[in-house]
Amino acid sequence: MKRIAKVIVVALALLVPSAVFSKGNINSSDFEWEPVMKAIIEVESNGNPNARSGSSCGAMQITPILVRECNQILKRRKSKKRFTLADRFSVAKSKEMFLLIQSYHNPANNVEKAIRSWNGGMNYSVRRTQRYFEKVMKAMR
Repeated sequence: MKRIAKVIVVALALLVPSAVFSKGNINSSDFEWEPVMKAIIEVESNGNPNARSGSSCGAMQITPILVRECNQILKRRKSKKRFTLADRFSVAKSKEMFLLIQSYHNPANNVEKAIRSWNGGMNYSVRRTQRYFEKVMKAMR
């Protein structure tokens, strides 16, 4: 009987944190992302909300793929809100998308992961994102 109780306690100890801290349950708005977003905007577009480079647009150079990912996250969260491609030209909506991505893919609010993944995607290469990371960190100073 003691062994069964011990197994149940261990199982609960392992399951409860994963339920509480699963993707999307921690609100990134509790973390101060403004300095990071400001630095990314400076590096990406020098603050120009109408900047374009290939399929990336706006102050934060958001791609259609990122807009689609944001909408998928919103759908999973049962939200009726959706972003459009035109929202990339709004600094406020671009920041909302950044915060949504961080809350879902970076619940630990790791600044380095946020910067590198903004440049190289969620499966970024440290080597390939190094220069970008350094530029953003410099802009944050």
